[in-house]
Amino acid sequence: MIQGLKVCGIKDIATLKYLINHSYRPKFIGFITNYKKSKRFVDLKSLRILTSLNRGDIKFVSVLVNPDDKILENIKNLKFEYYQLYDTTPSRTLYIKKKYKVKIISALTIEKIDDVMKYKNYKKVSDIILFDGKGYEKSIAFDHNLLKKVEKSITKMVAGNIKKSDIPNIKLKCYIDVSGSLEIKKGIKSKKKINLFLNYLNKYENKKRHTINRST
Repeated sequence: MIQGLKVCGIKDIATLKYLINHSYRPKFIGFITNYKKSKRFVDLKSLRILTSLNRGDIKFVSVLVNPDDKILENIKNLKFEYYQLYDTTPSRTLYIKKKYKVKIISALTIEKIDDVMKYKNYKKVSDIILFDGKGYEKSIAFDHNLLKKVEKSITKMVAGNIKKSDIPNIKLKCYIDVSGSLEIKKGIKSKKKINLFLNYLNKYENKKRHTINRST
């Protein structure tokens, strides 16, 4: 069961407003905060503008790769409900969570089962554990069957080049994180693709709930 959607890599106000005002808006929106190699990177000045928008019940997520104290201090007053942390040790994660009083999405990059099982080191310091493909901004897919050994009690999010056509094949109870499949070119989101994805996901989940209700 898909619990909700995170759209990641937003960097312009027009796309952000479109998402916020959509009939089937996502539960999370992510902003690439300190990874300058990514074409989805957002500078601090733009982050201040984007995160100041009234987003209702949507949760804003700061995506950070091994953040140092400087960037954490620079963003501490911005309206982020979650920090999504890559390449950050469990002890550092706990320090960030306590000091900045934010919820944590711990992001693990997955290629083999050993990568998946690292979640055990983060489950006590994370609100959500994100299983992503290798490659960061390159949106590389991985085998979701590797996640079968993850405890059911763990709140999961799955990323890695997820497309609209992948939705029926996602059997886990999880959130999904999409970015690259919603772009017309690297770093530039397409409102048409966003609309098609959001509408399809809503239709699929409604149909699935209806089927479950009929069988019970």
